Amino acid sequence: MSEPAQDLAGADLIPTLSPEETAAIEEECAHLPDRESAAIDAMMIVQRERGWVSDASLAAIARLLGMSVAALDSIATFYNLIFRQPVGRHVVMLCDSVSCYVMGADTLRKQVEDHLNLNMGETSADGRFTLLPIVCLGACDRAPTMMVDEDLIGNVSAEQLAETFKGYE
Repeated sequence: MSEPAQDLAGADLIPTLSPEETAAIEEECAHLPDRESAAIDAMMIVQRERGWVSDASLAAIARLLGMSVAALDSIATFYNLIFRQPVGRHVVMLCDSVSCYVMGADTLRKQVEDHLNLNMGETSADGRFTLLPIVCLGACDRAPTMMVDEDLIGNVSAEQLAETFKGYE
């Protein structure tokens, strides 16, 4: 059993990773010049398995990579695709870049919020969707854009929302 670590609020935890998570992280480390270089990949591995990166998971990853929890948390909070709070089964990210804004992203945001009955930053009561902003999805030629999980959807219109979201049960 590993030693207890301190979570971000100071409570004692016993951080653990599954053998599969540990093996996948170690595999990433093997291809990199140092263990800290695997920080984002390690958090994404844990997030794929658990849906998000809790304080206990963060502490376990930090221990495995030989980093401080604070250093790893600073990476996690900078990188907007690492979820540090529970999210729905499907994460909807609406691009709010200048290109998308010019092409109607503000109107689209309101339409998506109405369709999902959510405000930006919320998760539906049934746990199906979480709605988040994202600075840029890199698809300015198809603005306005959104991403549902890993699916990039461009030229989004109000008329296609019902059909789009129906595919994510």
